[in-house]
Amino acid sequence: MHDSSTGTRHPSTAERWAPYVYFVVGQLGWFACVLSAARDVPWMGVATTIVLLAVHLARVERPLQEFKLLVSVLVVGAIWESVPVATGLLEYPNGIVFPGIAPDWILALWALFAAQFNTAFGWLKQRMLLASVLGAIAGPMSFRAGAALGAVRFAQPWPATIVLAIGWAILMPVMILLSRRWDGVH
Repeated sequence: MHDSSTGTRHPSTAERWAPYVYFVVGQLGWFACVLSAARDVPWMGVATTIVLLAVHLARVERPLQEFKLLVSVLVVGAIWESVPVATGLLEYPNGIVFPGIAPDWILALWALFAAQFNTAFGWLKQRMLLASVLGAIAGPMSFRAGAALGAVRFAQPWPATIVLAIGWAILMPVMILLSRRWDGVH
């Protein structure tokens, strides 16, 4: 909406609710990936994520920019997630395509997570320290939740938690920088 008397643009109701919708959809996608992996049908979570990402790319202003973000975060995630697998800190019972590399459903989660940086997590773009702290806390918590649901096992719980916390404290600001560079939403 545009206010002609002041020359300012006011966000529509849909724009105001979009961050919340993206957060909820992201959580639903997380559950789809984790629960399907825990039930030995990880392709279901991957397929769900592909549909959610296709809808996301179809509705953004600059799909190519957003696609670049999704791919770059997916590559970062693929490299990072393979470290705790290759070092034996984490074990995934399902979805492993190549030994020593993160499973396909985790990579799908990274792409889904990337779609939230210019939507649900846009408020973090100017708060790098907070992003780092949130990453250090929420990253390991997400893995703990996945372990509780049976999608991942902590082979070495304390070292894995520490490595995940450090990694996510670094990765969240990196992903925010990537989302600043490739923002297809705003």
